Formats: sequence, C-alpha cells, structure tokens
Amino acid sequence: MSAESRSAEGTSADAGMTTGALARRLGVSPTTLRSWDRRYGIGPALRAEGRHRRWAPSDIAMVEEMCRLTATGVPPAEAARVALRYGTSDLPGGPERHPASLAPPATAVRSGGVGSGLPLGEVRQECRGLARAAVRLDAPELERQLMATVERHGLTVAWEEVMVPTLHAVGRKWESSGDRYVEVEHLLSWHVSSTLRVTPLLLPRAEPLTGADPVVLACTPGEQHSLPLEALTAALVERGVPTRMLGAAVPAEALLACVRRTGPAAVVLWAQARSTASVPLARHVAGLEWGAAGARGRPLVLPAGPGWDRRASTGFPRCAGLREAVETLAGLYENDGGHVRAR
Repeated sequence: MSAESRSAEGTSADAGMTTGALARRLGVSPTTLRSWDRRYGIGPALRAEGRHRRWAPSDIAMVEEMCRLTATGVPPAEAARVALRYGTSDLPGGPERHPASLAPPATAVRSGGVGSGLPLGEVRQECRGLARAAVRLDAPELERQLMATVERHGLTVAWEEVMVPTLHAVGRKWESSGDRYVEVEHLLSWHVSSTLRVTPLLLPRAEPLTGADPVVLACTPGEQHSLPLEALTAALVERGVPTRMLGAAVPAEALLACVRRTGPAAVVLWAQARSTASVPLARHVAGLEWGAAGARGRPLVLPAGPGWDRRASTGFPRCAGLREAVETLAGLYENDGGHVRAR
C-alpha cells in the first residue's frame, strides 16, 4: 500500500487518530512516536490543518509492528526498516513480517541503547526487549518474553542474566526519577514472580525427593524483597528438593515455629539490606534441635543476600549466586537405597 493510498484512508481530521490517543493505546509516550516519525519515517501520511498528525488504520498497523519488534529486542533502526516494509505491503503478516535476519542471537550482549528508557549497560539482547515491554507496561509481551527466555536458557541463566539486570535497571531509574517508574517496577516484578512460580510446573523437572526433610526459605523480619527467594525456590523444585517458602518479612516467632514443626535440612534467610540482616536470629535458628535423644537434628543455616556482613556472619556458609546456592542445598541430599533423605 503506497503513502498516497494510506493518505486516502482519511480525508479529514476525524478520519484518523491523534498522536496522544495512539500513544495511550500502545503504551508509549507521544515523544517516542514523534521521534520514530522524525528519525525513521514511522509516522502518519495524513496531516490535518496546523500540521497535526492523524494516524490512519494502515499507519497504526505500521507503528504497532514497530512496537512489536522493538519489544522483542530488535534495534529501533532495523525494526523501522521492517515496519516500513510491513506498512507498504498488501499482505500484512506475510513473509516479510518475520525476517530470519532479525532474530537476535540468543547469547548476544548489547548496550541498553535508545528506546528502553532504562540504564541497562552491557547486557544480553533479551534484557533490551524486556525493558522496552516493561516501560510500555505491555503485560502480555512481558509474560511471553519471560517464559521464552526461561525455556531457551533455563531458569538459572534467565534469572541471573536477564531478569536481575532488568530489575536492577528499573530500580536505578526509579531512584533517579523520584516517583516515576514505580508502576514499571511493580509490573515487571509481578510478572517475574509469576514466571518463577509457574516455571517448575511447565518445564521438565526432577522427581520430588519424597520422604526428605525440606528446605525452609524466609526473608528476615522487616525484609520485603522476596524475589530472589522465589527464584531459589523454583530452582530447588526443578531439582526435586522439597521446600517451604515463607516469603517476605517473616516474624522471628513464626520462623522458629516453622523450623520446629518441619525439622528442615536447611534454612535460607534472605536479607537485602544490612538493616534487616540479623546474625543473632541466624545463630538462634542454627541452634534449634529436634528429634529423639541421640538422633537429634539441626538445620544448616544459609544467610543469603547482600545485607549480610561477611565478618559478622563468620561460621555460616556463603553462596555467591543462585547457581551456587542450588548446588549447596541440593548437595545436602543423598540416595539411600532408593530412599532420599537429608545427609
């Protein structure tokens, strides 16, 4: 379809959509649409009196394709080239819509670039697409990209190399922008959490270690950041390790009650900040005992997160990341004649 044909679709101001209305529909800023028009020619063919932009249906289809491509991590200039071809084709959805040359390499590392609005730095290609979808508040695209990343790379790589860098970028933008980007951070966190919870149910995993003592995972009192524990829980479930996930800000009394009732092989205590890390609590949990005399058990306590001071928490195991934590905890279990139990 030519530019003249697209212009003929709307002969008056009432025939097209304003830039503001289209921006709200797509979840992007009007500035982004004007920038795409100025830089790449992704704009309306019809201009009303006063040079006000009016977007005809074919213009909208073209910019929707631009949004779809950039959301998957395609650089804006290349996405614009394809979107312009798409907008001038009489066969939308034909072979040109998904050219193989645009598929980003799975292991590509790229800078944040223009368009995401987030300070990403040098990251995987998938981070860029995730950031753009988050800034646009595009929930379906977030869900699709997160699950595709887990399926392609596995949970550990998806968490450490895609989810965490994007979450950190949103957090930095939030801190530097006052109250802006709060909604972006909340939406991204929600979809990351949802992905972590459903991943063990949808992807192949080891058989559960029946009859084994569980791993209890809890945030320290006052600690609200539970996403890292959710990632660890999902990774342990993939390995067949039984878990009891208590979540954010667990009161000390509740944690101690859970430990006494479940007799866990290990207890993971997450603290994001030094103000929420409690070495006395960790030592108290490590000293709990249960079981009959002569066969009493104690849990391994794993302080996790940047809040723990290395010198103050001497005597406890330390793990540098998700992969190491999974190996440490899964290594507590052994197979004894077909019956899996904690060592």
